[in-house]
Amino acid sequence: MDTRFKVVFLIAVLVMCSFPIMGILQGPPLPVEESAQLVSPAHRPTASAKQFIDISEDAMVEIPAGEFILGSDKGGYNEKPQHISMLEAYWIDQYEVTYQQYMVFVEATEHRQPGPPSRYARKLEALRGLNQPVTYVSWSDSVAYCAWKGKRLPTEQEWEKAVRGSDGRTWPWGEGRDGFPANFDGEADGYEVSSPVGSFSQDQSMYGVYDGAGNVMEWVEDWYVEDIYRRALNPGIKRPKPVSTYKTMRGGGYTSQGVDLRITNRSFIVPNFRDETIGFRCARSKQNVESAILTPGLRDVTRENQNSRG
Repeated sequence: MDTRFKVVFLIAVLVMCSFPIMGILQGPPLPVEESAQLVSPAHRPTASAKQFIDISEDAMVEIPAGEFILGSDKGGYNEKPQHISMLEAYWIDQYEVTYQQYMVFVEATEHRQPGPPSRYARKLEALRGLNQPVTYVSWSDSVAYCAWKGKRLPTEQEWEKAVRGSDGRTWPWGEGRDGFPANFDGEADGYEVSSPVGSFSQDQSMYGVYDGAGNVMEWVEDWYVEDIYRRALNPGIKRPKPVSTYKTMRGGGYTSQGVDLRITNRSFIVPNFRDETIGFRCARSKQNVESAILTPGLRDVTRENQNSRG
């Protein structure tokens, strides 16, 4: 009797000890619901941004002629001195050029596709949503697209006035950065990479230009000259003619942080560089849009002058 009891007791002990061992080997259950919630909208490359905002393919905003505050005395050396500048009226794209728009250009002209060398293509699919800004385009790629549309790249001053406004504000919405007013500074805003254009309502200038503070940095027309503002304000001072191997980029991107987020920040890189954080938008001089169709606050520019130059 004692022997049987001991055998039964031993078997019971072994069975009970097996449960924690099996649990260790199996591991914890996967948090299915939580994992689904963490999927970024940027990981759905086939989704249309029209679920966020109804964009017009060629929507442009008129920037009126007049004075505006350019540069910043609180910024870096290349942003100083802050001063009053003057521009004639012009037009600029309300949104950054999207992947869908750019691929229409590629198919029509057989221009090279946007993309990096294969070893850098880790996030490529996440960046190819139809209404995400096109990336991995060089300065010359941007120039070619704008020319095909009958437009051009904006100058530095045109870009800054359109995004900053005329009153010298630090960001398109004014001062302060509470919450997530734009797609920058990492993933906490819900986007691991770029967002569909126009997704952040606060990242909109007084003229209605979107995504200047975040999303992607943007090519502009100008060669980069570090002391260009000082040169402009002191034309009588003899200086050697500036020579540059870099093109200027303006605006912040989805990875930008700190001082890089100011609208007055001036970035630069070689013109043949292509990166996941760089895109562009186009502009037109006012005299080149006389045949545009007027809509409230905007003009939807037709393609009838695609072969002209802005």
